[in-house]
Amino acid sequence: MYTRLLQRKLGLVNALEVIGRKRDGQEHTAEEIRFLLSSYVRGEIPDYQMAAWLMAVCIRGMTPAETLALTEAMVASGEVLDLSAIDGIKVDKHSTGGVGDKVTLVAGPLAAACGVKVPKLSGRALAHTGGTLDKLESVPGVTVDLQPERFIQQVREIGIAVAAQSPRMVPADKLLYALRDVTATVPSLPLIASSIMSKKIAAGADAIVLDVKFGRGAFMPDIAAAEDLAREMVVLGEGAGRRTVALVTAMDNPLGRSVGNALEVQEALDALAGEGDQELLEVCLRVTREMCDVARVSADVEKVLRSGAGRERFERMLAAQGGHLERGLPVAPIRIAIGADADGHVEGIDALEVGLSALELGAGRTRKEDRIDPAAGFVIEAPVGARVRKGEPLVTVHAQTPELVERVASRIRNAWRIVDREVRRPPHVLARVDRDGVTKAD
Repeated sequence: MYTRLLQRKLGLVNALEVIGRKRDGQEHTAEEIRFLLSSYVRGEIPDYQMAAWLMAVCIRGMTPAETLALTEAMVASGEVLDLSAIDGIKVDKHSTGGVGDKVTLVAGPLAAACGVKVPKLSGRALAHTGGTLDKLESVPGVTVDLQPERFIQQVREIGIAVAAQSPRMVPADKLLYALRDVTATVPSLPLIASSIMSKKIAAGADAIVLDVKFGRGAFMPDIAAAEDLAREMVVLGEGAGRRTVALVTAMDNPLGRSVGNALEVQEALDALAGEGDQELLEVCLRVTREMCDVARVSADVEKVLRSGAGRERFERMLAAQGGHLERGLPVAPIRIAIGADADGHVEGIDALEVGLSALELGAGRTRKEDRIDPAAGFVIEAPVGARVRKGEPLVTVHAQTPELVERVASRIRNAWRIVDREVRRPPHVLARVDRDGVTKAD
C-alpha cells in the first residue's frame, strides 16, 4: 500500500520508469532514489530490477546530488547511532583497506590520549586486506560486540571504543553490496563512496578522517582513482553535516613490519611506545593530528606519544572490552625465515602478494565462515630501502605447520624486488583532501 501511494505521489507506475531514467542518462530526484531503495529493502522491487539500475549507474554515473541522496537513503534504511550523550566533537577514522594497516590501533588510542573522543565501528578482513576487529580479537578475551550503552559509556570514560557495527545499521548497503558483487557493478565510484560513507554517517560521529589507499595492496589502483574517491567521500561527508578530511596514502608495500592479526597488535603496542618502523609512526602521527584538528583539540601529538599515554589508553580499551594482555598474544609454533636470493637493496615489496600469502597461512578469510589463525603472518626483516646479502632473511613466516611455510615460500620470496642500486623509501602520504580541495604532498 505504501509503495502504491508513493508511486502515485511521484507520478510513477512502477520502478521501470526510475530505471529507464538512469538508463537514458537523466538525473534522479532524491524522492526517486528514496522510493527505489526503500522499496528494494522491503522486498517490493526484485533483484533483477535493482541489478538493472546498478548497471545503469555504472554506465551513466551519478551527480553529487544523486550520490548524496543515495547515501542518505541508505543511512535511513536502518538504525543511526546516537552519540549525543558523549561530550565534545566525536571523531571516526576509516581506512579503505590495506596490507599491514594497523593505523587504527595506533592513531585511535593516541588521539584519545590527546583528548579526542573516538567512537569507532570497524570491519573484518576483506579479501587480502586485514580487518581491525580480527586483530583486536587476537587479544585473549576481547569482545568487539558491544551494546550501544556499553559502547557509549566506554567512550565517555576511556575516550575510545572499537566495536562491530550493528546488523541493523545500513541494511540497504548489505543488500546492495551482495548484488553488486555478483553483477559486475562493484567498480562504480558513486556506489563505492555511498557504501563507505553511509556506514560512517550512521555510526554517528561528528567528524570523519579517511585514509584512502591506492596501489598493489589496495582496492584503488592508482593515486588518481584514490583522489577521485577521496573527493567523492569528502563531499558526501560534508553534505551530511560531518566535517570530513581524507588522506591519500600508498599501499604498494605493506605498512610497517608485520602482517597478521596478533603480530600487528604487538607492532601497534610497540609503536605506541615510540618504537618500531618510522614510516608507520609517521603515518599514525599524521592521522592523529588530523583527528585532533577536526575535533578542535590542541595537543602536541609527538609529546603524547613519547609519554606513553597512547599505549596506556590502548591497554585500558582492551581491558574494558574483556582483554587480557597479561596472558600473552597468540604465538605460532613454526617460525621460519625466508632468505634473499641475491645481494642488493630492497626496491619494493609487493603488498598484494604478501596479503594473498597471509590468506594462505590462515591470517584472513576467503569465505565468510572461515576461521582465522590469529598467530599467522609475517614479520618483515628487510623493509624497502634495506641492503641485504644473499641468504640473509627477508621475512620471517609465522605459521601452524612447516607445510604452510613451504606453500607460501616461493610467492613471498618473489614479492621482494631487489636491485643493485641504493633505494630511498618513497613517501607514504601523497595528498590531503578536504572541502577546499586537494593538497599534494611536498
